[in-house]
Amino acid sequence: MHISGAIALVTGANRGLGRQFATQLLERGATKVYATARRPELVDTPGVEVLPLDITDPASVAAAVAAAGDVNLLVNNAGAALGAGLVTGDLDQLHREMDTNYWGTLSMIRAFAPQLAGGAILNVLSVLSWIGFQGSGGYAASKSAQWALTNGVRLELADQGTQVTGLHLGAADTDMTAGYDVPKAHPAVIVKAGLDGLEAGHWEVLADEWSRVAKAGLSGDPRAYYSDPYDLLRS
Repeated sequence: MHISGAIALVTGANRGLGRQFATQLLERGATKVYATARRPELVDTPGVEVLPLDITDPASVAAAVAAAGDVNLLVNNAGAALGAGLVTGDLDQLHREMDTNYWGTLSMIRAFAPQLAGGAILNVLSVLSWIGFQGSGGYAASKSAQWALTNGVRLELADQGTQVTGLHLGAADTDMTAGYDVPKAHPAVIVKAGLDGLEAGHWEVLADEWSRVAKAGLSGDPRAYYSDPYDLLRS
């Protein structure tokens, strides 16, 4: 899909990757960018149209569709990472991660799909779609589900000519990863890779070495990851 002339909507656009998506879409010639957030007063990107949006709230999603009926590029960036373990973690946090990362993304796609014929969807995924780490079980499960969702809606929307691209990354230097001592890419680098892949028509973008190594390792013995998963990310 050509970004120049596109009308885009970015979820979670108040910080991190979302702010970069809004900025770079405008720089690449998007005609209009709707920058959405649960707290719209925090969106500070010049030149965007700000909309309030909570992707876990059906009424909020419906209001966004009504306000942005001209969108032909949907960037599903909003996400939740709460560090909840699956066995003993807080169940409300586990529900929130799945409600945001899986159900929220699906809600946005279902709501905007009719107007995305000939357009595109970019879903921000994760290396944790494929591997897990102690304390991230809930997030990893939600991202794995979001990866399956991405592959599924790509097939379902093919007949209407909607391109669906998944963007995988290990870690970007954002608030979400502030507490982790691992290599982190600059958000601008990750977003550029995602938008380059979108314009090239790729189904999947592996934005950094973490995601490339993890994806390549799926055919091998999973014990190679789990002896010390962080060795994979530091290599």
